[in-house]
Amino acid sequence: AHLLRREREESRKLSRAAVETLAIIAYHEPVSRAEIEAIRGVQISKGTLDVLMEAGWVRPAGRREVPGRPLIYATTPGFLTHFGLNSRKDLPGIADLKAAGLLDPIDSAMGDMLFTGEESDSELEINENNA
Repeated sequence: AHLLRREREESRKLSRAAVETLAIIAYHEPVSRAEIEAIRGVQISKGTLDVLMEAGWVRPAGRREVPGRPLIYATTPGFLTHFGLNSRKDLPGIADLKAAGLLDPIDSAMGDMLFTGEESDSELEINENNA
C-alpha cells in the first residue's frame, strides 16, 4: 500500500487578511502584532499568523524591548525565494505598483497622503464637499 500511495500538495489561496499581513510584515519588519493591527486598522486573528508561519514565509524574530515584551515577526529566506526576491530591497515601491496598474486612483491618493503627510488640493476639495 505504501508504494501505491500518492502524496500531493494542495495549494491553498491566502485570505485577503493573510496577504495584507504578509505585506505589512515584509515592508515593516520586524513588526509586532499590535503594529500590524494599527496599520491594517482591524484586529488580526491568531490563525492568520499561523498560516503564514506554516507556509514558511514568516517567523518570530524575538521580542521588542518595551513593556510587555511583544513578539515581533519577520520574513524568512523561504519568502524571498518563493517570490523570486534576492532581498527585501527588491520589493516593489509605490512608483512600481502605480506603473504596473496595481493601485487604483483612490489607493494611490491615500498612499501619497500617507507618504507626504499632506492632502492634495483635489483631496481637500473632496473632503470639503463631503463635510
